[in-house]
Amino acid sequence: MKRSTRTTVAMALPLTLALTLAACAAPAPADPQTAFMASLQQHCGKAYAGRLVSNDAADADLAGKPMIVHFRSCNAARMEIPFHVGTADGGWDRSRTWIITRTDTGLRLKHDHRHADGSIDPVTQYGGDTATKGTASQQEFPVDAESIAMFRSQGLGKSVTNRWAVEITDRTYAYMLRRPDGPDARNFRVEFDLGQPVASPPAPWGW
Repeated sequence: MKRSTRTTVAMALPLTLALTLAACAAPAPADPQTAFMASLQQHCGKAYAGRLVSNDAADADLAGKPMIVHFRSCNAARMEIPFHVGTADGGWDRSRTWIITRTDTGLRLKHDHRHADGSIDPVTQYGGDTATKGTASQQEFPVDAESIAMFRSQGLGKSVTNRWAVEITDRTYAYMLRRPDGPDARNFRVEFDLGQPVASPPAPWGW
C-alpha cells in the first residue's frame, strides 16, 4: 500500500506542476475599457450606414433619414467619429463628431458641433466621463459639470441629466442618449451595420 501511494503521488506531481504553469502563463483578463477602444480601432478608416431605431417624438425629424458613421481618426487613446445625417434636400448635415478619449481615470465622450462654414456652434464639447469600468462592448458617460454649466447658460436645462452610451459588437455600432423618467425623459438610439462598409464621406464641417 505504501509503495502504491508513493507511486500515485509521484504520478500526480507532474500533472499538478503542468496545471500550475498553465495557470501562470494564461493572460490576465483585458481591461474592459482597453478592449472597448481596441474594438473601435478595428474599424479605423471605415464608414457604415445606419438609422434611427428609437421612436421618441423629439426625434421625429430624423426618422427614415440616411445616416453614416465614419471612424475617421483613431488610436489607443483617441477616437474621432463623425456622424453624418441626410437632409430633406438631398444633402448632408456634417456638423457632428463624437470624440472618445482615454483619461487618467477612464474614458471621456465629447460632442464637437460645427456649422457648415466651419465655425464652432455655441453648444459644443459637451459630454461626460465614465463612472465605472463598463464592459468591452458598452461604455456609459454621465453628463459632467462643465456640460451642465454650458447647458444652463444656453437655456438647455432639460439636458443636465443626460447620460450617453456607446455600444459596439461584432455586427453593430450604436450611440445612445438617455434621460431619467419624467417630463424631460429621453431615449435616443441610432445603430450602424458593421457588416456592410460604405464609401467614406467627406470630412465633417470645420475639420
